[in-house]
Amino acid sequence: MAELIHVPDASDPRLADYVRLTDGQLRKSLEAEEGLFIAEGAKVIRRALETGHRPRSILMAERWLESLSDVLPALDCPVYLVSDATAEALTGFAVHRGALASMTRLPLPTLPEVLAGARRVIVLEDLVNHTNVGAIFRCAAALDVDAVVLAPRCADPLYRRSVKVSMGAVFALPYARMEDWHKDLAAVREAGFRLLALTPAENALDLEEAVASAGERVGLLLGSEGDGLSSHWISEADAAVRIPMSEGASARGVDSLNVVAAAAIACYALTR
Repeated sequence: MAELIHVPDASDPRLADYVRLTDGQLRKSLEAEEGLFIAEGAKVIRRALETGHRPRSILMAERWLESLSDVLPALDCPVYLVSDATAEALTGFAVHRGALASMTRLPLPTLPEVLAGARRVIVLEDLVNHTNVGAIFRCAAALDVDAVVLAPRCADPLYRRSVKVSMGAVFALPYARMEDWHKDLAAVREAGFRLLALTPAENALDLEEAVASAGERVGLLLGSEGDGLSSHWISEADAAVRIPMSEGASARGVDSLNVVAAAAIACYALTR
């Protein structure tokens, strides 16, 4: 049974895992160094537990104990009970979802391991917005994509915002991180995937038509939030593909979709 411990002081060293959760730079170094990530909300905490992540501790107000009453008896970790004011002083924001859990990261699989059993994969190049990365994981999991591959500079899927936006889909979908942005795309192709680079370029192939003729294994490349895919990755792809805009889109000043909307449509096209 998890041990319930009342902690009145935000500076208590036992709460160090939860300090300044809104400080991206601090959290990046702290979480990497300690091998942890933060799960927010009872539903997300349950999903993390179901996929084998071990809790280091849980932080919550006493009134939220009921929301995790079904899982706490099986846990062997401290549950720190704090006031709302203490939680906000510690984390840097008002904790509305009831509970936070500091979880131990599992070893990340290698690129060959993730690709081995996959047929449809999303490959993300330099998406640095954690919210977008989490939303794309949710789209991919909902629409039956098998795995996600991240370029070295992509945002961390286990950062709190990514986990929260994905509603725990980051735990359900296998993913790997490339070691070499310049060379590792070739490794995806060598594993048998036809690479389709999503771009708004007018000379690109229609996405649905390209997917229909792509074969058994397809890797869809998605680029960064502002600039899209790099010229290097587009040139490395087997084909450039686009989501056709409506006839009136140009008159409205719209030539493309944001990366999350594009990902949702592309995942549907990949797996329909």
